[in-house]
Amino acid sequence: MEILKVENYSVTYDGEHNAADHVSFSLQEGEIACIVGESGSGKSTVLHGILGLPSPGAVTKGRILLYGKDIASMSRTELLKMRGEQVAMIFQDTGRYMNPISRVGHQFDSFLRYHLDCGKEEMHRIEEDYLQRVHLPDTRRVLHSYPFELSGGMRQRVGIAMAMSLKPKLLLGDEPTSALDVTVQAQVVRQMLDLRKKYGTTLLIVTHNMSVAAYMSDYIGVMQQGKLVEWGRTEEVIGSPRTDYTKKLLHSVIGLGDIRIKETAAI
Repeated sequence: MEILKVENYSVTYDGEHNAADHVSFSLQEGEIACIVGESGSGKSTVLHGILGLPSPGAVTKGRILLYGKDIASMSRTELLKMRGEQVAMIFQDTGRYMNPISRVGHQFDSFLRYHLDCGKEEMHRIEEDYLQRVHLPDTRRVLHSYPFELSGGMRQRVGIAMAMSLKPKLLLGDEPTSALDVTVQAQVVRQMLDLRKKYGTTLLIVTHNMSVAAYMSDYIGVMQQGKLVEWGRTEEVIGSPRTDYTKKLLHSVIGLGDIRIKETAAI
């Protein structure tokens, strides 16, 4: 079943230069894709478009289809309902999206209450379960804390737990593990893979970490100056890159025989 289809998607802010330039790809249920590329290449722009969150002033062209429905045709109510239940997003810095004067537990409650019909005890069970999955110690203290009382890495893990808690059909990640140390990063990657294994979740992850992309993805996409210059099976992109840019990216970020790929493969 096709979950996501991006067709000639373009975004411009000045009418001349495209932040995303005729990007096209699709994902079936349960597939995992990672998009890599240097900063400013348009990776996050595509993710925000899929979630129906283009930046103010952006002009878009092309189509993004979720379950065959163009998100541009969805009402605000439909978009709000779709986010969380069908599509969830892990932002690069989830702390920026938290209310600084509201306790973490209250914000988690509000998120679950909007999407689920369950009592307070069930909500708290879900919250503690998913906070434990991302290896946050003393979950009750975390839930009773304000965001500023947690470290950046802890806030990031709270955001990851919230995104995963509804078991979305499509999980988007914008550098979701960049704020985490290597050990926690490996644990979080395992949990995202577990979502695919248990619930058939489709994952689309933007990352600079080629070893993570190599380990967890079925497909790798490479973006350069707004264009998706390469898209293919992971082993094909790494083993036989078609573009010079991809070759340079692979050699500059990580060598094919680098020990880090072997260590990541043991996650």
